[in-house]
Amino acid sequence: MSNKPFHLFLFLFLVANVPQMVAQHLNAKILDSVSREPIPYATVILNKKGVITNEEGTFSFILDEAIKETDSLFISCIGYESVAKPLTEFDSNYILLSPKAIELKEVIVSNKNYTADEIMDLVQENLEKNHPEVLSQKRLFFRNSSFNRMTKSDFTIKKSTIDAFNQEFLDSVINTIPKSNSFYTEILGDLYGNFNEETQKLNLIKASELYDKSKDLDLEKLEAKFNDIIKKNVRTDSYFKIKSGLFGTKIDADEIFETETDSTDVAAVNEVLEEKKKNEQKRKEDFANYRKEQLGELLMSLPINEDSDFNFIHKSRKYEYTLKEFTYLGNDAVYVVDFNSKGSADYRGTLYINSDDFALIRADFENIKPVKKFSLLGISANTYLSKGKVIFYKETTGTYGLRYFESEKGTRVGIKRPLKIIEKNKVVKGRNKQNELSGKVDFVITDIEKNEIVVFDTETISQSEFESYKENNAILPTYMPNYDPEFWKGYNIIEPNTAIKEFTSEDDPIK
Repeated sequence: MSNKPFHLFLFLFLVANVPQMVAQHLNAKILDSVSREPIPYATVILNKKGVITNEEGTFSFILDEAIKETDSLFISCIGYESVAKPLTEFDSNYILLSPKAIELKEVIVSNKNYTADEIMDLVQENLEKNHPEVLSQKRLFFRNSSFNRMTKSDFTIKKSTIDAFNQEFLDSVINTIPKSNSFYTEILGDLYGNFNEETQKLNLIKASELYDKSKDLDLEKLEAKFNDIIKKNVRTDSYFKIKSGLFGTKIDADEIFETETDSTDVAAVNEVLEEKKKNEQKRKEDFANYRKEQLGELLMSLPINEDSDFNFIHKSRKYEYTLKEFTYLGNDAVYVVDFNSKGSADYRGTLYINSDDFALIRADFENIKPVKKFSLLGISANTYLSKGKVIFYKETTGTYGLRYFESEKGTRVGIKRPLKIIEKNKVVKGRNKQNELSGKVDFVITDIEKNEIVVFDTETISQSEFESYKENNAILPTYMPNYDPEFWKGYNIIEPNTAIKEFTSEDDPIK
């Protein structure tokens, strides 16, 4: 007898009973059974595929046609009892994990009583075995979040011989510049390669961009305003000297004036259309290449890599390590090691290390001082924020693969300099200076960038398989003026946080 009716009944039963299983999606929040607080970064496994809860403890999983009545959801997190039971037994939108009691005697009996420094030595000795650099195909989701804010904008005109270039005009230009903005870019794809950013290949599956277009700076309109003023007040055979403090440069006036194309010229129109097609393809290639470079740089920065700026493993002499406690990840005993700078290092944080094979399974870290500072002749840059989190999981091969990586960087850039623009003309007899604009520039911009990578599946590939794969990216991100919960329907991703879900554009016509 065919079991199709039974599978249909099972599916209908699951839809009716599993928490928020809408359109074959399982959505739930994981909570601490004692405090009822959300548990972030817990691993959720179904049919050997994994997702991870976001910082608010929520996750989403696709329930596809391959689900069987015997399939179980497995949930684990450091310091908690793991949960593994059939989907039909989850009957709430919330899943509770119980804190796991620590039996120190179990760890001490089965392991030597190592010091923190001895544990770190063993971590380094076993890095190559536990975290080998092998070629693989990774199905991953990548979210880039960027938040920028202009905290100071002081542009003052001291002198102008062109009436239209006055303080009122300058203030009107400044007012068109958005004081703050947020951007979210998300991609799903397959990344081929290892941790070497120069040997990565990317196959994009889907991508989106979420931001407010009304806050875009309209450079074309600003350029048109400036060009109109210059055309009315400046000779075409003039040139400009731009000075800012000790430095200067020269710009010819003909670089500013644009030539217009006759729209009735058929050949010219065809040329423009062909150019647009080329530009479209180039945009697709550039988008994929830029995201591939981002992913490569992020993977290279993992603390297991020797050249990483997060050097609290490879440059242990710079850090002081303290064995804080023991805990569990499932049935595995885990050392919890705190680290702090001895004086010259930039970071502090906590490492979670498997007590049996000394593999790094999790690292939480943050900077304790600016990691980069620059200041010269009125130009300054300060990377005041650098923190992150990395989680590895044990594969069937016994080695460890990347499950989740989060990094957040905050930079403050300032420019405080005098500015002078002088129009000169060699044709004019006598003094060749025609017009002058002088003033000062003083502004500060703060940018915070957050990157999140979650790896769902990893498959080892051979060198020949890697070399034979050809990139053919033909995807541009879909623009969204506000968050669309339907966009990633049918795909596993890391759940967006509340800020993303509530994001709306000021000029959204649907609102």
